[in-house]
Amino acid sequence: GDMPGTAGFEPGEFFSALLKQVYLDQQYVPHTIYVAVDFEDRVTLEEVLSEGQKRRVQIHVPQRGDKRSLIDLVGQNAKQAYDQRFRVMKPAAKAIQEALQDALMLPELPKRIECFDISHIQGAETVASMVVWEDGKMKKSDYRKFIIRTVEGVDDFASMREVVTRRYKRLRDEQKPMPSLVLIDGGLGQLHAAAEALDALEIINQPLASIAKREEILYVYGQEKDPIALDHHSPVLHLIQLIRDEAHRFAVRFHRKRRQMRDRSTELLEIPGVGASTTRRLLEHFGSVQAVKQADPAALSAVVTRTQADAIKNHFRK
Repeated sequence: GDMPGTAGFEPGEFFSALLKQVYLDQQYVPHTIYVAVDFEDRVTLEEVLSEGQKRRVQIHVPQRGDKRSLIDLVGQNAKQAYDQRFRVMKPAAKAIQEALQDALMLPELPKRIECFDISHIQGAETVASMVVWEDGKMKKSDYRKFIIRTVEGVDDFASMREVVTRRYKRLRDEQKPMPSLVLIDGGLGQLHAAAEALDALEIINQPLASIAKREEILYVYGQEKDPIALDHHSPVLHLIQLIRDEAHRFAVRFHRKRRQMRDRSTELLEIPGVGASTTRRLLEHFGSVQAVKQADPAALSAVVTRTQADAIKNHFRK
């Protein structure tokens, strides 16, 4: 039967590949092999296997009778084994949700977790990332990035307060439901900064926890006196770590992009006679420093003066 996600599945090609994998270069090959469908190189494969065995090996495709019933039975058994194997994995996800609900004393099974990470781009600016886990997997379409607006200098607590405020004020204004858990990457200070933000928005009873960077200890807001030290093999710990690491990775990718944009423009700014507004015009027009580099004088002259165009060409020639 059709299996989900098997667009372009060719049973013939599958059996051909499978039989080669199982029987080529084997000491023992049975005299007769039954397959469910015929395939192109069946006769050739028979010959190759016969040669290797020094006796006749036949590959049959029974159409009806006992042999056909046998093939159908084998197929059903295989399907059952497959379903069993993957049905066993589904409850595992539910078991983790239950364990997480238990460990954090959540009012209900966690459906959605939003995790925040504050980080710095080489001291120049602070950004925050928010990643989302929903129903057993990361939900990339819901990830968010925040450039910290209200905080002067480096103040992670104030930054966390700003981001959590912005995120949940927006959810509140749009009357969207809160996540099952807000997870903060950081220690107690970060946890309390997030809690203050939720308090100020008058959002109450929101499950909130933080995971400290190195200690792998979970602090649940409201029971900080009893931090949860999760066992290294705990699937709950693995899930929390996975979400936290994803928040890091997302932030790092964002940093890299911002830095590339900054580095790109600095290279153009080094050119005599090219200032900030010209740089912006060039990047908007050509899309990248690389493209500016490759542009001929005529193309450049569409955006900058003749003198500037010459200066740009000279700069990149060096």
